[in-house]
Amino acid sequence: MKRVRKAVFPVAGLGTRFLPATKAIPKEMVTVVDRPIIQYVVDEALEAGIEHLVFVTGRSKHVIEDYFDLQYELNATLKARNKNAQIELLQSIQPKAGSTSFTRQQEPLGLGHAVWCARDIVGDEPFALLLPDMIMLPGTGCTKAMVELYNETGSNIVAVEECDPEEAHKYGIVGKGKETGTGFELTEMVEKPAKGTAPSNLFINGRYILQPEIFEILETQERGAGNEIQLTDSMLKLKSKQPFYGYHYRGQTFDCGSPEGFVNANLAFALARKDIGDTVREQIKALVK
Repeated sequence: MKRVRKAVFPVAGLGTRFLPATKAIPKEMVTVVDRPIIQYVVDEALEAGIEHLVFVTGRSKHVIEDYFDLQYELNATLKARNKNAQIELLQSIQPKAGSTSFTRQQEPLGLGHAVWCARDIVGDEPFALLLPDMIMLPGTGCTKAMVELYNETGSNIVAVEECDPEEAHKYGIVGKGKETGTGFELTEMVEKPAKGTAPSNLFINGRYILQPEIFEILETQERGAGNEIQLTDSMLKLKSKQPFYGYHYRGQTFDCGSPEGFVNANLAFALARKDIGDTVREQIKALVK
């Protein structure tokens, strides 16, 4: 059984819900507290033992590539000013040489197409897929636990969380089968089921581990909802040939693709910080008054 060594990050989206900010800044580079959104997602992948980071980018996304590069001028300036703490911080987030790859999605044809664009870099290996809009509090280990479940089952893994059953029609929902180890057999996947028809209240939270056979299916996948190549459609086809397992993530996910989710993430991440949490908490109390 091959290890999960690579992770794919689809970062080609236009971020239209964050205009006008995203007219000049990729949405993945907007900061939650003091770090870009993409940094939290990369940290989660590295925590899980991922060795190679694959970014599927688009036009105007070169800033992401620059961010993960070594900036000699900045480092020299910090060194000249004896800013040792800042130098150590930058070194701590610097990927190892040769551990990042960038490929282009020339047209916005959907998540499935973005994943397919990474096929030659991923090769014939299982891989993690992390949607950068969705971030978890540091240390809660969603992807790490998924890798552990993959090591138990050797198959496809989808992370899920609970939602209000009345809100299930807004999400991709899974059906839950027999529990196995730290996960459960996934019986079905339904994208935004009609009200009252959802098989559960467990929604897919933007974290996956997929076998490389998904690329063959995506190659010929017809366009679906929104006239885009949908990943869920291809996963359903793969499920007819390979088992899928669900991992029930018990933490909290913040959808930074929406303004309200982004604000909630900033509040939660700030409150969780030892250095600023108490100050922010008092400020929130004052604002509420």
